Amino acid sequence: MINKFRQISTKPGFLKNNGGLLFRKIKKDKFEFKSKIKKKHLNRAKNTHGGYICSMIDAGAGTAAHYISNEKSCVTISLEIKFIAPTKLNDQIVGSVSINKKTNSLVFLNCILKSGKKIIATSSGIWKILNYKIDGSGYGG
Repeated sequence: MINKFRQISTKPGFLKNNGGLLFRKIKKDKFEFKSKIKKKHLNRAKNTHGGYICSMIDAGAGTAAHYISNEKSCVTISLEIKFIAPTKLNDQIVGSVSINKKTNSLVFLNCILKSGKKIIATSSGIWKILNYKIDGSGYGG
């Protein structure tokens, strides 16, 4: 059931302006997203900026919440991120999302970001399911 990666940043916004984010469904409750680190993603120390890492996780995990909730719009309630290791220019970062639980109004999930075999960050979050669907032309900002 592994789908091909597709661009989710199709509308103008932060992530599209920063190169977008590719996303795919692995199985019912597992998803992946990825991005290649560009010069504009780096901080002064030439590591990937923590804000970009946070944005990737929020958009990638939020898209997973969107899909698991029958494509209803979802908003982040809580997102805890632990930074483990830095990444550099041209590194490919892949996020793996696991849905822990879905209720009628909430999605609970975990996410691990890796570059190769190296863990970059781990996170857990809660998304609120809203009572409407978005237009389907792309989810991530």
